[in-house]
Amino acid sequence: MQLQLPEPGADALAASHSLQQLIAGEIAAAGGWISFERYMELALYAPQVGYYSGGAAKLGKEGDFTTAPEISPLFGATLAHLATELIAASESIANVFLEFGAGTGKLAFDILSELKSRGQLPQQYFIVEISAQLRARQRETLGEFAALVEWLDALPESFSGIVLGNEVLDAMPVRLAVKSDGAWLERGVTVNAQGTFEFADRAVDGLPVEQIPDAGELPDGYLTELAPVATGFMRTLARMIARGEGAAAILPDYGFPAAEYYLDDRAQGTLMCHYRHHAHPDPFYLPGLQDITAHVDFTAMAIAAVEEGAEVLAYTSQGAFLLNAGIGELLLRTSPEASAQYLPQANAMQKLISPAEMGELFKVLAIGKNVEWPQRMLRHDRTHRL
Repeated sequence: MQLQLPEPGADALAASHSLQQLIAGEIAAAGGWISFERYMELALYAPQVGYYSGGAAKLGKEGDFTTAPEISPLFGATLAHLATELIAASESIANVFLEFGAGTGKLAFDILSELKSRGQLPQQYFIVEISAQLRARQRETLGEFAALVEWLDALPESFSGIVLGNEVLDAMPVRLAVKSDGAWLERGVTVNAQGTFEFADRAVDGLPVEQIPDAGELPDGYLTELAPVATGFMRTLARMIARGEGAAAILPDYGFPAAEYYLDDRAQGTLMCHYRHHAHPDPFYLPGLQDITAHVDFTAMAIAAVEEGAEVLAYTSQGAFLLNAGIGELLLRTSPEASAQYLPQANAMQKLISPAEMGELFKVLAIGKNVEWPQRMLRHDRTHRL
């Protein structure tokens, strides 16, 4: 497949070439085949040359994609508004935040700025970030709040407070499973005679197809993603919450419940790549220079959380979540009569909540322990669909 995408610079091409050599070497050492999960892990996180561990901009106008915090500070302000309500209503929830994968630091900045304006700054704001490049950018963004912010390398054993993970699950490496002659094979990566990467299927033991409802009924040729890394993360997160006094974790991302994930119109999976604001399906294009993602199976994530002692608080669309949490009221702090200030904010909010934009594609899963979840936040709740 020939992709017509913007050309990268010489340094970026050199970094991608180095990563390709690294991956090819690992394939050779493994006997000529690695799982797609391992390929995706290297493409995104290999030291110095992986997409998230390299030096290029990832988010915003200069990057490859835009997230909700980059669109409007109202997103972070709305989360701050809900968080203060949860903390006030639940004596067991400490006034402490923990964000996993904080990107540019924009969400943390918007939350802390909103809390500062209310005189309700938290005791501490922890960030779990594995990318040194993004960690450095976060330090720059959050300089004003340096005394409050502490970076961690991994989730703590236990935690009481508010946990945030915006678009975290979709960036975790996935395995690929394909149905062939009535059996499930794993689709992995090999190097062809031309020296380029290509897919290759093989039978493997332990492929976790139990994640797929009615896996035996799906037709030959059906391709989908399995998410053991994301499931493992949810188990770790839920155990951390279960060991604490009280916590709520809010996880916005794009995806579906299992009953909607494994449909005929997704018979070739949901894998997608993002490069310079172009979306395309080729994970072998310039590895290290593009993001690779897959939609989230929220049913699998919820089951993993519950099995480890957490409770599902809510599951709904991002649009409903933000409206219930008060984004409209926060917008009205700017008078509609001040059109030069109001209209850009209103347009940005529309992108966040409109079903035609991010409002329906993105969902929000909230899990927790000892949480007084506001009743209004259950309007349009979809937990019954999980």
